[in-house]
Amino acid sequence: MTLIPEAKLYIDGQLRGASDGGTYDVTSPWTGETVGKAADGTADDVNEAIAAARRAFDETNWGSLENKAKRVELVTKLRDAFLENREKIHDIAVHEAGATRLNCNLAHYSMAMDGWNDYLEAFERLEWETDHGNRFSALANATSKRIAVREPVGVVAAITPWNVPLYVNIGKVVAALLAGCTVILKPAPDTPGEGAIFGELADKVGFPKGVLQVVFGEDPALAGEMLVQDKRVDLVSFTGSTAVGRHIMEQGAKTMKRVFLELGGKSAKIVLDDAPNFAMDVGSSMLIVHAGQGCAVQSRLLVPRSRYEEAKEVIKGAYGFVGDNWGDIDAQDQIMGPVINKKQHDRIMNYIKIGQEEGATLLAGGKSRPDKGGGFFIEPTCFVDVTNDMRIAQEEIFGPVLVVIPFDDDADAVRIANDSEYGLAGGVSSADFDRAMKVARAVRTGSMGINGGMAIAGDLPFGGYKHSGIGREWGLEGIEEYTEIKTIAWPVEQAEAAE
Repeated sequence: MTLIPEAKLYIDGQLRGASDGGTYDVTSPWTGETVGKAADGTADDVNEAIAAARRAFDETNWGSLENKAKRVELVTKLRDAFLENREKIHDIAVHEAGATRLNCNLAHYSMAMDGWNDYLEAFERLEWETDHGNRFSALANATSKRIAVREPVGVVAAITPWNVPLYVNIGKVVAALLAGCTVILKPAPDTPGEGAIFGELADKVGFPKGVLQVVFGEDPALAGEMLVQDKRVDLVSFTGSTAVGRHIMEQGAKTMKRVFLELGGKSAKIVLDDAPNFAMDVGSSMLIVHAGQGCAVQSRLLVPRSRYEEAKEVIKGAYGFVGDNWGDIDAQDQIMGPVINKKQHDRIMNYIKIGQEEGATLLAGGKSRPDKGGGFFIEPTCFVDVTNDMRIAQEEIFGPVLVVIPFDDDADAVRIANDSEYGLAGGVSSADFDRAMKVARAVRTGSMGINGGMAIAGDLPFGGYKHSGIGREWGLEGIEEYTEIKTIAWPVEQAEAAE
């Protein structure tokens, strides 16, 4: 049953199907059935997209400083088109990504559009030229006036995941376009429609040919491999697994490509013994938002050993309160639906099995729920009696699986939080702000919230330490990622004459 529009490619200003006419089925995570069709892009399509983006950058004034106002105008028109198509985009998020209706009003649409507005505001603060003053050089035996100018990096390949596609697509595409780059957006095979909408609406508002392309296909690797290896692409911006990120770094090195990576996480939420709302902090840690399919989710809950038994009871009660109130596609108040596909479902279920084999105690959930529908449903799940060396505490599960780990004191909590190859996000709760700040500063991670503070927003730089990535997305820093810095110097005498 077709519930969403056919996803078409957008190449060199043209909305079209694949060059060989091929299509593939888009599967609903809710039902396991086909809900739409998508163009199955070929190698020829990807090559044409790269060539078009290269021409648009090299042969037009899209990226020039003089064209800045025009870029802002078009990016603003594109935002307005996304606002006008709110319901259509909601439907795509529900049927492609398995979002609940409530989640569409959060990260799957509303927060994404807020981030778009944040980019437009931040762009006005971008300094395109910085005066570095005069300096005498003995080598030149002269004093030079020096400036540094920002320029767009060039052709950008934006390779995006299936979990919150619109949010990530906006994070990359809007920043790169404002910076003056031309862009090739390659969404995940599971969620082509949330990429195709960029081409459809860019065409509607009159984007110049070649500035934005959208390519995708059933093969998860074909287009991505081509984009990463092609010397005509200057920068690859990728969000996804750490394993794929490593591969992109290796392949991109062959052409000395700039690589910007937002990768996995195993973030820790630390609830200290003096937390002012201990029960609320612990109970609200359930990993149920979008079935835990988020890189920055706090999937390790660290609680003091002195209050560990109390924490277990609180968590058990919280999961009991949620009960079976999840997994209904028609509900307006549910935060959790299915996981994306059968492969991910089976992967998560295998981790639940591993956790039991490792000796952790299954406090809640742990079962697949085919009774919820023909899609890919797993109960909200929680393990206690977990040690940080277990695989379920070290590896990113990317599903509704929370692990609860005891700690002895603040130093032990920091040690456990940092005992991970990841460092993307985290949180800490304490009645003593200075104590919480000390812990927040000690945890090696890209963002930390204190007492529920939200450290992830469209006006803030987002990214990770260690294996969680390279670079920052969102905020002013997110736009700067897509620029190069050039220094220019000339003799002071010429500068004075020019004045």
